[in-house]
Amino acid sequence: MILYFSGTGNTGFVASQLAQATDDRLISIADAVVKGNYDYQLTADERIGFCFPIHGWRPPFIVRDFIKRLRLTGYQGQYCYAFATCGDDVGLTFDYLTEDLQSIGVSLDSVFSVIMPETYNFPLIDQIDTPESAARKVAAAREELSAILPQIVNRNKGVRHINKSRWPRTNSRLLGGFFLKHWVTDTKFTVDTSTCIRCGKCQQVCPVGNIDCANGNPPEWQHNGLCTTCFSCYHHCPTHAIDFAGRTRGKRQYYFNK
Repeated sequence: MILYFSGTGNTGFVASQLAQATDDRLISIADAVVKGNYDYQLTADERIGFCFPIHGWRPPFIVRDFIKRLRLTGYQGQYCYAFATCGDDVGLTFDYLTEDLQSIGVSLDSVFSVIMPETYNFPLIDQIDTPESAARKVAAAREELSAILPQIVNRNKGVRHINKSRWPRTNSRLLGGFFLKHWVTDTKFTVDTSTCIRCGKCQQVCPVGNIDCANGNPPEWQHNGLCTTCFSCYHHCPTHAIDFAGRTRGKRQYYFNK
């Protein structure tokens, strides 16, 4: 079982590669949360994988909230791993995840991460890759992933194949706390109605069903409490009509394209 969350597609790509290599079932955390599905039955030999992007040097809050409500029937110490995609480093991400899993009685055996193209345009984090840079990062991640997959297939324990941080506590606790408090919100998104073409793409790509474009209207955020500021809506907008906090107008866009 691979439980994953993905916004712009980086993690979705990794999760699909994991599923293909392991033949494990693929379950979207976003879909599960929207539908209120937290109960899962495990077989005796089933792997448990958690796959997600790094948000503010932490697991996304939707992943942490999902784990705290997760009920795994049949869990008897099956192999459990986590795989994160990140723009630079993981900070204390896997420390937080270990604590969350321990709270439901699950042990984390191995952790992995790979660098993928940047998706954020926040203060001090205006680092969206050029198409050339993004292509290089994806190519490197594919190569790195090919070396990681056998370790997961073989259920190797005690592996920490991660992008370490020089300042993990500063990044995760200080900067990550600020990020979660001030920047994880849908209230800062605005739409330029003069350039919006009412295509509905933003509604289609929002992983948590938080955007409504009913009757050909411009998008409206529904404030359903699930927005992770994954920026999928911004990055997929064909006319660059979506802006966040006055920070993203006219800047680069990126989403994973197979």
